[in-house]
Amino acid sequence: MTPSTASSTSASPVPLAFGDLQGCRKPFEQLLAKAAPPAGTPLWFAGDLINRGPESLATLRDVIALGKRAVPVLGNHDLHLLSVSAGIRKSKKGDTIDEILAAPDAADLIEWVRHRPLAHFDDGMLMVHAGVLPQWDLTLTLELADELQRALRAPNWKETLAGLYGNEPNRWKNNLKGIDRLRVTCSALTRMRFCDTDGTMDFSSSGTLASAPAGCMPWFDVPSRKTADLTVVFGHWAALGLLLRDNLVGLDSGCVWGQKLSAVRLTKNPAERTLTQVDCDACGVPRGGN
Repeated sequence: MTPSTASSTSASPVPLAFGDLQGCRKPFEQLLAKAAPPAGTPLWFAGDLINRGPESLATLRDVIALGKRAVPVLGNHDLHLLSVSAGIRKSKKGDTIDEILAAPDAADLIEWVRHRPLAHFDDGMLMVHAGVLPQWDLTLTLELADELQRALRAPNWKETLAGLYGNEPNRWKNNLKGIDRLRVTCSALTRMRFCDTDGTMDFSSSGTLASAPAGCMPWFDVPSRKTADLTVVFGHWAALGLLLRDNLVGLDSGCVWGQKLSAVRLTKNPAERTLTQVDCDACGVPRGGN
């Protein structure tokens, strides 16, 4: 467990967690003003700070300007930015990352993104972008997230990043090593929605719960999930929408698709958590998957 993935203090200020911003700067500004968190409140971001929305560069700068108050984890769109910057992948139709790549300080911006964690844990709450395999407990989740983030911060990070794409292996095994181990970690933490009871991930659907592939269910509904004793905070799943349970806070309420941007005050007592939302009509883009 490292400082980038965990905090040992038990008297931390109550954080305010935001769903996927995806370059929707104006709704973010409105939501931050509406929620009005006290000075010093940690601001958690469930990944996908950028891409698809109209102001990716400005949104990224805003979050960076928050300094240590900002606690974002890496999402699949953030990794896509790194991949395009490294020449591993090409921009897709609908991407809005070119302005970041063309910025005079692009190298510094990429460096900042590259050094964000894949998971963050504090005071009984675990935040990741997409999900946690049901077979992983907290210790293993943080260990695997730390392995991946150290690999992405290493001098050969481009080689690692190039090896993270692909759907196989799609199931965790304790004897996985090398790039296969890192790829499963990345797939779970940044892409997963559905899996079966054995933790085999299925990436064929990004839709609602009704679109679950045969034999699969949402990762968080697998019986005996080993992180069920924690509050898991996540984003990524716009079609799922806002999900608030005692031990689950799903925050992607589809802002970039013209729906809402959500923030939740993450008190330990679920009954005391407060939700703040703003409409995102001005940020709506044609639906194209995330």
